Amino acid sequence: MTRTPVAMRRMLAILLLCALLAGCSGKPADPASAEDTHAHPEGEAHEDEAAAESTRITDAQARAAGIVSAAVGPGTIADEHEVQGLLAPVDGRSAQVTARFPGPVRALRANVGDRVRAGQPLASIESNLSLTTYSIAAPISGVVLSRQVQLGAVAAEGQVLFDIGDLSQLWVDLHIFGADTQHITAGVPVTITRMTDGITQTATLERVLPGTATASQSTVARATIDNADGLWRPGAAVRARIVVASTPAPLAVPLTALQSLEGKDVVFVREGDTYQARVVQLGARDARQVAITAGLQAGEQVVVEQSYTVKADIGKAGAAHEH
Repeated sequence: MTRTPVAMRRMLAILLLCALLAGCSGKPADPASAEDTHAHPEGEAHEDEAAAESTRITDAQARAAGIVSAAVGPGTIADEHEVQGLLAPVDGRSAQVTARFPGPVRALRANVGDRVRAGQPLASIESNLSLTTYSIAAPISGVVLSRQVQLGAVAAEGQVLFDIGDLSQLWVDLHIFGADTQHITAGVPVTITRMTDGITQTATLERVLPGTATASQSTVARATIDNADGLWRPGAAVRARIVVASTPAPLAVPLTALQSLEGKDVVFVREGDTYQARVVQLGARDARQVAITAGLQAGEQVVVEQSYTVKADIGKAGAAHEH
């Protein structure tokens, strides 16, 4: 198609105007970039990210929720083993009470479970030989474990009438399995926990017995505990934590402080009413705490109880911010 001189002049004018505009601006304007600048002012993205990983909780709210914070400090990471065992009377701390002469039992002065002292009369028997009554006394102080005679029954010479045990101390026989037997030796500390109420007592592992227990094929490690209150009972099962070695850690937090956010290990650092998620690097751990190798400084306040409550609150704050 043949262009007229007028059309050609108009086209040249348009091209010249475009060239002048480009020269003044240096580069064409990007409408999308301009839009983003107005939508997200400088620094707002960083503020949004920080807001999504923190929350504000007042002192009153923290107390009501059971949230507790503590200063970060050094700790000790223990190489420990959890085992189970049984309580047993200590050998040499029990005695049997027997009849010296045959004859009918005329009196019984102790029942199973009674505490008796050495020399205390336990029974009276009329001797068939002399027709006189003689007294049977406790040879040791302890607890009556069994009574094997009834009032009026005829006791034979040498018959066992009572079993008495001194239960002021008990053996704790702990069963060790597999590779643990190579690490556990006498002299290491052990904490024994009563299963009925969770009461604990510390002791020292005295010896590892030779051979293995026939029924369980385990190695038995033995400690002695105090039983002055009589609440530890022979035959009862217990749990125990044996500490093989301990390693100091410059910084450590309880495992209850540790949470996960977006696949990262975090703790919640408190500054006033603000609780901020802080990514940390972890070292060795035991059953109660973990070493922190990066991400925290000594003295910072970290949530050590109800940390999952803070995590949930941060999750709600992030969801609200997105909307």
